Amino acid sequence: MFVGAGDIAMCDANSAATARLLDGIGGTVFALGDNAYFSGTRDEFARCYEPTWGRHKLRTRPVPGNHDYESPVAAPYFAYFGASAGPTGLGYYSFDLGAWHVVAMNSNIAIQAGSAQWSWLRQDLAANRSKCLLAYWHHPLFTSGPDGSTTAVRDIWRLLYEAGAELVLNGHEHLYERFAPQDPDGRSDAGQGIRQIIVGTGGAVLYSPLAPVANSDVRLSAFGVLKLTLVTDGYQWEFVPVSGRADAGAASCH
Repeated sequence: MFVGAGDIAMCDANSAATARLLDGIGGTVFALGDNAYFSGTRDEFARCYEPTWGRHKLRTRPVPGNHDYESPVAAPYFAYFGASAGPTGLGYYSFDLGAWHVVAMNSNIAIQAGSAQWSWLRQDLAANRSKCLLAYWHHPLFTSGPDGSTTAVRDIWRLLYEAGAELVLNGHEHLYERFAPQDPDGRSDAGQGIRQIIVGTGGAVLYSPLAPVANSDVRLSAFGVLKLTLVTDGYQWEFVPVSGRADAGAASCH
């Protein structure tokens, strides 16, 4: 099981409610950035994140968001999560989860083609022998939300697409949005395309989606977590809301 969300802790009841959802779901937790509002300070991690999602810290594999970087070089983020956040100052890393290879990226530092992070990803993917591949970071390439597309991540999307990745998970937009499989240029691709899911629903004030962009299948404005059941040759997804409409489905690996 792989479960989580982004845009999480504001010292209020909403992040407490999504943390209670995690209490009843086993497996590894992902945190998709903007983990402690508003500036990712040591105090905000202690007062806002620790009493809620912090009780799942030992099973959490996080990535940072732009609010975490409101504190210089996201130092409190790296201090709070320690080795689970990857190398300090870099924040990108990979691990295996059952039959799946999972890549955590940092969209707050250089990530375009030719950057150290891009080169690391290319090498990591070349060494990977798993059939099923998932990647996650904070800023989405595709979105119907008000913050808009982060085109700087297109180059790593291209590497992931060429490697046959199944899923990309993002936060940043405070909503839930699931896309149909597509290529890095936004063309529908049922055969090799990557399914992107935005889950910026961990507790920060929700956004309302704008007009849907191409390939957007579902858009929800609700607090909740995404639960992924990763099996040998496929996956099931379920958006588990605190209240309101859920979303669920399944797909096979390429």
